[in-house]
Amino acid sequence: MMLIRSRCKLLKFFGISVSGSLGMCMYTTESVLASLENRVMKVGDPVSPVSSILNQWVEEGREVTYFQLHGLVHRLSQSRRFSHALEVMEWMSNERNYDLSPGGIAKQINLISKVQGLEQAERYFRSIPDAKIGFKIYAALLRCYVKHKSLEEAEVVMKKIKKFHPLDITECYNLMLKLYAQMGKYDKLDRLMLEMKEKDICNARTYAIRLNAYVAATDIEGMEKFLMQMEADPLATVDWYTYCNAANAYRKVHNIEKVTAMLKKSEHLATGKTRRLAYESIQTMYAVIGNKDEVYRLWNICTSLKSFCNSSYISMLNSLVKLDDIDGAEKIFEEWESKYANFDYRIPNLMICAYCKRGQFDKAEAFIKRLLDGGKPLDGRAWDKMACGYHADNDMVKAVEAMKKAVSRNLAGRKPDPITLIACVKYLKEKGDLDLALEILTLCIEKRHISVTSYDGLVSYVHNKTPDTEPLDLIKGDYQMYENGSTQLLNREN
Repeated sequence: MMLIRSRCKLLKFFGISVSGSLGMCMYTTESVLASLENRVMKVGDPVSPVSSILNQWVEEGREVTYFQLHGLVHRLSQSRRFSHALEVMEWMSNERNYDLSPGGIAKQINLISKVQGLEQAERYFRSIPDAKIGFKIYAALLRCYVKHKSLEEAEVVMKKIKKFHPLDITECYNLMLKLYAQMGKYDKLDRLMLEMKEKDICNARTYAIRLNAYVAATDIEGMEKFLMQMEADPLATVDWYTYCNAANAYRKVHNIEKVTAMLKKSEHLATGKTRRLAYESIQTMYAVIGNKDEVYRLWNICTSLKSFCNSSYISMLNSLVKLDDIDGAEKIFEEWESKYANFDYRIPNLMICAYCKRGQFDKAEAFIKRLLDGGKPLDGRAWDKMACGYHADNDMVKAVEAMKKAVSRNLAGRKPDPITLIACVKYLKEKGDLDLALEILTLCIEKRHISVTSYDGLVSYVHNKTPDTEPLDLIKGDYQMYENGSTQLLNREN
């Protein structure tokens, strides 16, 4: 009897429904976590809150543990639903008063950076008690700085990290290597790699990052020599990704013959669980060099894989858009629409973007209307793409309307296009519609699309308090701009 009761308690701890009397312990096969996950994962709209689902769960008298909520955060993060993952983390602290572990705090820093931006992540970091800050939290902050290409701040944090000696410090070194490569600091990259060799902490990823640096610099000779070293070094894993990167280097110098040779090698090394991701990457590269036959061949292989999922459709649609095969893209979208298990906003967004780039606004508008009529509310990114399209077409009335919808919604960790946002504000100021300009800026600050500094500067600009100021300069701090002065926004996530 004591054994049965102990087992009941253990099952309850892990969230499994238990019932019975006189010590007869009976439990359902579905755990609390699975049931709660089902409810949360069904919320496909990134704007819709999931905290209400968590609250309802508790109001129903059901229990959920710290570990189960962390599992839910992990599942949401894997599905790239970062806003919902962050919402669950905040609910754990605010509603359940859970004291997050250093690992939990590190995860929250990462999510805040993705959803709300670097400034908010730094603010959260400063609120953490000094006694709790250790390697995991510093490593999370380092990832944020690397992601946002904040070189000086990353170097400061890395100095603190070097005082620790955990087994996974190699990953932090690799993050710095990646940052140096992205910033073109090849002298610093080589010095850091030499330091890693002296400490004997290089791994396969270290070599991959160095190879990427040669590719980024379009140093074909250096890349070829290093690739030969990798092929001879047992520490350097040469896999499908290695040759896919080499193919990218040859693509940059328009050596299509060598691109194709590298892609064939890459495909040959794609095995097991990596096949789907490998085929999607290789497929995209074939699209870049204009080889439609190979794109469709790999698509047919992907459709036969057990791991075939939404990402395969995203890859195929991206490839067809690159090939300007809009008819083919429409057919693939229709196939996905008839089969999808989980609605993924990225897929219709790709179609909207494709229509806008081609100036087919009638098609884009009809496409959006059909989605909305079918009960599929759009996220902010779709409206942001529409705003950019209208702006490029010099239809500022519709651009303003779409931008207002964009900034009032969730942008899934991204910010509104800076050029279009500023164009809308500028247009409204010149038109004399200051109220609408300020309304859009207020939505931006409320949804944390821009920083307080940018907001204050733009409000002053709208009120003509800074007449000689270029408004785009006021928000550059919130964006990663190209060093040549171009105002195109760099890719951030995903």
